[in-house]
This record gives sequence, structure tokens and C-alpha cells, in this order.
Amino acid sequence: MNILILSAGTRDKVVQFFKNELHGEGRVIATDCSNLAPAVYDADKFCLVPRINVPGYMDGILDICKQEGVDAVLSLIDPELSMVADNVERFKEIGVTPIISDKALVDKCFNKYEMAKEFEKHGLKTALCYLSIDEFDAARKEGKIDYPVFVKPVCGSASLHINKVTSDKELEGLFSMYDDLMIQEYMDGQEYGADVYIDMLSGKCTSIFIKKKIKMRAGETDKSVSVHIPELFEKITSFVESEGFRGIIDIDIFEVNGEYYFSEINPRFGGGYPHAYACGVNVPAQIINNLKGNKNPVSIGDYRDGIVMMKYNEIMIRDMSGTELVP
Repeated sequence: MNILILSAGTRDKVVQFFKNELHGEGRVIATDCSNLAPAVYDADKFCLVPRINVPGYMDGILDICKQEGVDAVLSLIDPELSMVADNVERFKEIGVTPIISDKALVDKCFNKYEMAKEFEKHGLKTALCYLSIDEFDAARKEGKIDYPVFVKPVCGSASLHINKVTSDKELEGLFSMYDDLMIQEYMDGQEYGADVYIDMLSGKCTSIFIKKKIKMRAGETDKSVSVHIPELFEKITSFVESEGFRGIIDIDIFEVNGEYYFSEINPRFGGGYPHAYACGVNVPAQIINNLKGNKNPVSIGDYRDGIVMMKYNEIMIRDMSGTELVP
């Protein structure tokens, strides 16, 4: 069984985990647009590809799948997920299974306003959201919300262009500089992350790992501790099964005054997933089991509390003499 990991970048651990779980019964092929992406050197094979916005990019990925006998494909970056979802049928036609949810769900995940409305539809608390200054001003006059607030792109990732705003002047300035912004209630509370796997064959939520975030860096979890919150296990299971998610997703949640507020969903491996794997929540093994045609048993919360993840900087040194360096 051969698995293709797109845009591997610095996600060395995910590549290593899949290699571990294949037990030599297949290969992990990794792609990136740079040959200075360290994760690709942990793979069994590295394919240098153009940037994802180059015309014909997906045709090239499909060619790699044919040449390498790929059985399944997944991406680790947000902009590429929609492209994979757009081409699910093309992958299936050549015998490749994309590890991704339905296209409509993927698009909804990347529209933070639409996802907030989806949370509300399922009875889940979420931050108040407004698409215009006029809507926000009207809500302020009604006493529903006040400064500070978050201003962020309706569609965005990696915490880019997210600003804490405390005045009308700041708010108006941001809306004059950028398009497609939204105003969101400021969540002043404890943040949690949930790594969730939904079986690709049964549609059942089979594992949930909840981590209390201690420190963030560049939009990713830098330090966290494992916790069990039965209330969240129930809410997450009901939501993801009702929505029809498949594969691995990452959910951000805030606790404010004892209430849990659902914030965002990333339909991919989250940056903090290595914490879950180290605690025994083995998503790569579940993916491989599904690819073999087997359903996974439900094992939600099957890990210990109090296990801490602490990320730290590491380096990779390679002899690239005679190789053109692609940054």
C-alpha cells in the first residue's frame, strides 16, 4: 500500500507515523514545491512539484499517483484541500482514495462565518459573528456585543490577518484595507483542540483526542496537555456524524465561564496531532485499516490525562552539493 502526502513541508512526524504504521508493507511518497522541505526526506520517495497555483498542478499529482502506484492521497495544507476535494472522482478513476471529507464540507470549513452558522444549527455555542460594521454596530446598540473583538478573514488559515480590535477607528481601518473580513466576538477563555477521526467506511466517529492548549505559536499548538471532557466527546461525536465528515479533522474550542464554544474546523491533520499519536490515538493506523476495507472500532477517549506535549526546534543537515536549491 502506497500513500502520497502532499505539501509535506515541515510535518516530519506525520510522514514518520505513516511509515511506522505501514510496517514495510508499502511506501510513503511525499511532495513539496521546495527541496528544502525537511519532511520529504523522511519519506520513501520525494517528488518535487510546482506551487499549487501553477496551471496543470493537479494533473501532475495524478501522474505521480499513476507512476508510483499510489493507493491513497492526503494534503497537509489548507489551500490544497479544496483542490483535492474538487478532484475526488479523478483520483478514484485511477484507483486512489483521497483522505478527505466531501467538497461541500471542506468549503464550509474554510468559510468561518458559514461554519459558525452550522454550529448554531446543531445547538452548539459559538462566537457571535458579523460580516459588516453596520451589523456589528446594530448588535452593540442592542447590548449583544462590545469591544474588544476579533477581526479576521472570512476565509483564511494559519492565523493570518487576525487582529484584536478595541475601537471604531481600528475596525474601520482594517475594513478599508482588506476585503471579506468578519467581526467575531472575543473569546477570553481557555482554548482546547480536538483531533477527531471519522471512519471512512462506517461514518462513525471512532476516536477523539482533546488537548488543553498551554501555548500557541504561529497559529499552531506549541505546548498542550491531554484531558478528558465527556461533554465534548458527546457534542463532537453528534456533530461530525450528523454533518457527514470523513477522515481526520481538527477542531478548535474555547471554554468561557464554564461553557464550551466551538470555533473552527480544519479538515486535515492539525499541527498538534503528534501529541495524540504519542498518547496512543493512532489515526494513520485507522486510515490504513480503512484502506484495507476494514471498519475501525470506536475507542473515543482511549488515552491518559496529564500527558504534556512540548514542541522544540530541531534542524536537518543534508549534503546538497550539485543540487539546485529550490527555496
